[in-house]
Amino acid sequence: MSLSNSDQQVLNRIFNPEMPYEQSEAAAGQPLSDTELEIADMTEEERDRLSESKKLEVEAIHAIERGDLSGGLDSLNRCVSLTPHRASCYNNRAQALQLRGDRRGALDDLESALRLSRGSGRVACQALTQRGVIHRAEGRDDEARQDFEAAARLGGPFAKQMLVEMNPYAALCNQMLREVIGQLSRPSDSAEDCSS
Repeated sequence: MSLSNSDQQVLNRIFNPEMPYEQSEAAAGQPLSDTELEIADMTEEERDRLSESKKLEVEAIHAIERGDLSGGLDSLNRCVSLTPHRASCYNNRAQALQLRGDRRGALDDLESALRLSRGSGRVACQALTQRGVIHRAEGRDDEARQDFEAAARLGGPFAKQMLVEMNPYAALCNQMLREVIGQLSRPSDSAEDCSS
């Protein structure tokens, strides 16, 4: 009995749950990415909406980079309307909302991004990092640390850096190290006395 491509992918995910989807499918001879699997199951209309949503997302990012925050937000709002199931749309809109100073709206979108991404993958890592930054800016260091730890487990380099900065022992060690290096780089008075 031969398994269908879909059956093989399901079994591969069951037997290799810790392996990223792209690797597990490639190992089983199925070089389909998770996104390709989703697209394969979509209707033509859904694929068209997804394609348009991705274009809007890119337009939005370029608009924001040019300083057109309102235009970028308009594109991201349309992106979310077209594909409300895409975590990336919410994550990017959260960044734009933060730039506008709307932390509450950004937090709402980050919650949506995390829910839709099921807390895993690149978008979840970015959303956790963004939420950690907001928590830290608002003085909620415990919540920020939790988000940075989760993002670091997902491979986020910025989250790892933030954890080091938030570690009081690391901060103390860094301060002591700077003092020692500063003392070593300046000739001391006692060293001058010995040389005379």
